[in-house]
Amino acid sequence: MLTRCIRTQIGIHNMPSQLLLRFANPPQPWRDCRGLASDTEDNDQIKTLMQLCSDRYYMICDALNGDPFHLGISRPYGPLGMELRKSILDKWWTSVVISRAQVFGISTMHLTKTISATGQNTLKLVDSTALDRIINQKGLNRDQARDTMSKQLQDSSTLRTNLLQGALEQYLPSLELVNRRLPFGLAETGVCYQPLEGQTDGPSCPAEVTRASLVWFCSPRTSSQWLDYWARQRLQWWRKFALGPSSFSCSEVSDGGEGERASRAVRILYQFPWGAEPLETLCNLGDTELLQTHRGSRAKLQCRDGRKYVLPHVISVCGNIDRGVLAYLHNSLQEVKKTDSKQRLYKRKVLKLHPSLAPVKVALDMGRGPTVELRQVCEGLLQELLEGGISAWPGYLDTMHSTMEQLSTKYDEMGVLFTVLMADSTLESGLVQVRNRDTTIKETMHISQVKIFLTKYIRASENV
Repeated sequence: MLTRCIRTQIGIHNMPSQLLLRFANPPQPWRDCRGLASDTEDNDQIKTLMQLCSDRYYMICDALNGDPFHLGISRPYGPLGMELRKSILDKWWTSVVISRAQVFGISTMHLTKTISATGQNTLKLVDSTALDRIINQKGLNRDQARDTMSKQLQDSSTLRTNLLQGALEQYLPSLELVNRRLPFGLAETGVCYQPLEGQTDGPSCPAEVTRASLVWFCSPRTSSQWLDYWARQRLQWWRKFALGPSSFSCSEVSDGGEGERASRAVRILYQFPWGAEPLETLCNLGDTELLQTHRGSRAKLQCRDGRKYVLPHVISVCGNIDRGVLAYLHNSLQEVKKTDSKQRLYKRKVLKLHPSLAPVKVALDMGRGPTVELRQVCEGLLQELLEGGISAWPGYLDTMHSTMEQLSTKYDEMGVLFTVLMADSTLESGLVQVRNRDTTIKETMHISQVKIFLTKYIRASENV
């Protein structure tokens, strides 16, 4: 069955998969990241990052349309990009939910019949066949066709554009968890849909965005303090995993910047080359959305604040994880001028992702020697590391021989923390060479100590 996605107030938005996909004015895809032409230093840095992400399995560059850097939308991720996004989501969830007794995780549906109380544009998923039937039905005048189509739209499911609405709907069922005591929160991560910016002149396909949301219910008298508290916590969290923490900042939103529904709002920003973009937005929504979601239930909505019963205020914390992935990639990229073995000057590109975020912790490779025996040793160590929860890259499976310099370049651009190189002598002595990504220092250790060394290093980095 073919379906169409329609945004009310603007027009028809078509959906992929078994859904009919049409573009009124399709954007031109980047056929190659090298086609990004710019003479400015900032744009050259963006070009370098784009090419690195494409070459090193972070993003599928050829599949990108338009300029996703500015839009903060989801994009096709490669194996390393998917792992990086997953790590950020896991760290966010641990920080907001796992480590707090008053926050509970929820899961809501992508499609709903509920009318949103958050005042945002609505995206509808509509049966394309039914629309075609209405359009082609004989005997219907314009008014009849319009009324029939309007009813079809009203009866269609709504695609979620945020995670706030689902948390508001689960407020009442969650009160028993906290014995009607404030404060408490409901958290969720997942995909939302939004109209592409700047495409209001005709039909287009809505974009996917990976969101992380905390909805915090608190007393009206402390809501402002709670907004300040969460703003500090969230800024501290983003900076914790950054190579350059000063690129992350916090800013009050000017009046009306988040709409009339927010009495006060704060944004966590990252300074991209083209300007600051929001990673998370925190809003004090008062009690308006809660009352609109649960009409006629004012008495049931009240919670205990000390000895009094009050109607809680809502603090919304909404994060854009896809933009967060890009922020950490951009923040971690370093270009250092180096001289190779032939005294030629070149730029060494290193993706210095935080150890707990790096998709690959260690790469296993081997030099020249008895290929079969060395591979068996590599496979044994690989299995030991994987069983210990340490992600490892099986570089030894590459059939093309590379110099240590070439391997270092490759793994530095991938953001691999350590490279373990095995040589012919490893078969006799059990000694391997371990190279550190950040210091480029190589040290020799026994193969039996590699797992212990890596485990201690990763744990230490998480506690910083």
